[in-house]
Amino acid sequence: MELAGSTAFVTGANRGLGRHFAEQLLERGAVVYGGARNPDSIDLPGVIPIALDVTDADSVAAAAKAASGVSLLINNAGSYTGASVTDGSMDDIRLEMDTHYFGPLAVTRAFVPQLAQHGGGAVLNVLSVLSWITYPGYSAYSAAKAAAWSLTNALRNELAAQGTQVSALHVGFMDTDMASHVVDSPKSDPASVARLALDAVEAGDVEILADAGSRHVQVGLAGGVVALYPQYA
Repeated sequence: MELAGSTAFVTGANRGLGRHFAEQLLERGAVVYGGARNPDSIDLPGVIPIALDVTDADSVAAAAKAASGVSLLINNAGSYTGASVTDGSMDDIRLEMDTHYFGPLAVTRAFVPQLAQHGGGAVLNVLSVLSWITYPGYSAYSAAKAAAWSLTNALRNELAAQGTQVSALHVGFMDTDMASHVVDSPKSDPASVARLALDAVEAGDVEILADAGSRHVQVGLAGGVVALYPQYA
């Protein structure tokens, strides 16, 4: 899709990758709505701030009503609790699912009519290499991202009839607040990731791998469990 002249809605636009998406979309000539739980935290001149908590159905409905003409939706809002699926807080595990699965589902459903009105438009879901593999300390997050990957595939199939392009971005650690606890792994520049992802959306790509780690793990999927987790060979 053509980004210049489009109207975009970016969830979690107040910081990290979402802020870079909003900034770069403005630079490319798009009208940009930025969703955040506290809209006053969106400090980019030109971005139209919208109050949005993706885990709250009323907030999602109000945000979709406040925006108009949206032809690109970027589901970027995220959370990381560090919860384990075996002994972590169930509230934390539910928050991960609400943020990464039910939230994008609700937001996408709310904006489907606007996308349809503008030739179908496009949806970009920010996923993770952890959609495909999990490690200690990330099990609840990974489970939620895996659900979001399946959701993305389902949305792609079901929205094809109205001409909506649905893309998934897989990326490892980025140099953002969410990954500030990571000190022993390389991190991607979120500005570079945003640029790569927007170029890919404009080119019509439906699967976007932002780093070497994501490409490596994707190849490992074909080898089954033991390819990803050699300790079980």
